[in-house]
Amino acid sequence: MHHDLPLITTIAAALGSGLAFGFIATKLRLPALVGYLAAGILIGPATPGFVADTALAGQLAEIGVMLMMFGVGLHFSLDDLWEVRKVALPGAVLQIGAATAMGMGLAHWWGWSLGGGLVFGLALSVASTVVLLRALEERGILDTFNGRIAVGWLVVEDLVTVIVLVLLPPLAGALGGAAPADIHTDPDTPLWQTVAFTIGQAAAFIAFMMLVGRKLFPWLLWQVARTGSRELFTLCVIAAAVGIAFAATKLFGISFALGAFFAGMVLRESELSHRAANESLPLRDAFAVLFFVSVGMLFEPAILVQQPLHVLAVLGIIVLGKSLAAFVLVLLLRYPAKTALMVSASLAQIGEFSFILAGLGIALQLMPHEGQSLILAGAILSIALNPLIFAATGPLERRFGKNSLLAARFERSADPLAELPMSVPHEKLSGQVVLVGYGRVGRRIAAQLASRGIPYVVAEQNRELVDQLRQQGVPAVAGNAGEPAVLIQAHIARAAMLVIATPDTFHVRAMLETARALNPDIRTVMRTHSDEEAELLRKERAGEIFMGEDELARGMTAYVVKTYGEHRAQHEHAAH
Repeated sequence: MHHDLPLITTIAAALGSGLAFGFIATKLRLPALVGYLAAGILIGPATPGFVADTALAGQLAEIGVMLMMFGVGLHFSLDDLWEVRKVALPGAVLQIGAATAMGMGLAHWWGWSLGGGLVFGLALSVASTVVLLRALEERGILDTFNGRIAVGWLVVEDLVTVIVLVLLPPLAGALGGAAPADIHTDPDTPLWQTVAFTIGQAAAFIAFMMLVGRKLFPWLLWQVARTGSRELFTLCVIAAAVGIAFAATKLFGISFALGAFFAGMVLRESELSHRAANESLPLRDAFAVLFFVSVGMLFEPAILVQQPLHVLAVLGIIVLGKSLAAFVLVLLLRYPAKTALMVSASLAQIGEFSFILAGLGIALQLMPHEGQSLILAGAILSIALNPLIFAATGPLERRFGKNSLLAARFERSADPLAELPMSVPHEKLSGQVVLVGYGRVGRRIAAQLASRGIPYVVAEQNRELVDQLRQQGVPAVAGNAGEPAVLIQAHIARAAMLVIATPDTFHVRAMLETARALNPDIRTVMRTHSDEEAELLRKERAGEIFMGEDELARGMTAYVVKTYGEHRAQHEHAAH
């Protein structure tokens, strides 16, 4: 019967096996993505037993790519990227270049063509945003400064990959491959004209989306939302994602991935973007599973036995090569070793974009099929090892902290922002408030202190923010306030108060110990996110503790009581 219903059979087998293996992977404390890939291997043609329809699986995977790229665009924030641009932009571009060069060198040694080596190297250079976000969320560091740098870094990688997806098809012929059928190239046409035409098509699509789609699609979303129908709203979001991606391919010659990415970007302009993200999430997740299962179906497990050294070399580039390159780049950009370790661990894996690049390389006849299997093997192994790599950053960070010579060399090497300028007036460094963190909460506190003429010194990990504050005449020092040297530079010994406004509460105890050791009479104020954390801090006599939910409830209650009292007084006055 299943031969007559290949679509239903393929979806049922993919989702069912994905659920089973994803559950097993989660129980083993591995990312569920490893289980989805394993499920694809099980129902693929390379293993005995049931074999799903690979052609249909490939089409379902295309829908998965559209919806995943739509989700990336829906959450893409230029503001977040701009905040960490000075480390994420040069760091990501240089790291991609270094990892691509490593991959091309390895492919050249194996005797591959230039084009095959280029696609192979690029596939090894870009990490999985899905894996990274899951890892950061599990450790509660997604909203920290280091978490934002890691996410910004991967956003730049995603943007570079999108550009590659646009440029690779017209360049395929020059790189030794075959241009796709929808790109009609004249042998006499210069390469630069072909590339310029492709870029022109992409630019026309982007211009259309920015000028027309940016207003039209959010307006359409709002009109559908006004009907009050939840299913119509979800249908509108999905139809926009798939429809724009399809139209981009047919009308502008742009890839499905780029079209869906910009569909998400323009819908993000709507006030309903959060609802759009939430309503489309179940379907995006389901098709993402189908994508990863279909990728697993392409993997040939025999390569692990036939070419184990090749697999180890690929894994070495992913886990060691590009991570080490990223570590050095972050240090050269004068960021602390903790940040460098976090970024390195984040990049020690590859995922969805690598699969998309590998599939495009095969379709353009640039890369041999064994390259795809090597990339898949590297992805599965690196994703499985990623939790262990993240766990190793803690001991490494402590080793840096214990070794004063290493700490001095790596953490604060010749960094002018790590020390307060001599020009800061002494009266601002006595009886001042030391404000740790200059995010959304810290900014508001600083504004209130400034309006009341209260002197303060900011301790912040974001070097760009510290530089901006100094230009505005605000005393600020760059670094992790969990390190004694940072609070010493903020003159904590003569401060009146320590205000910890950063969401990163991991180093709060170290900050308190340093502050009390140097200034036993100092008063402390801090924020927390949970009742359990607040209780632990109270046991350690951590000073005044504020929790967001409590303060929000107090503010709303005060307003309700005040407004209710005024309304009742008016009502009684009218009655008399």
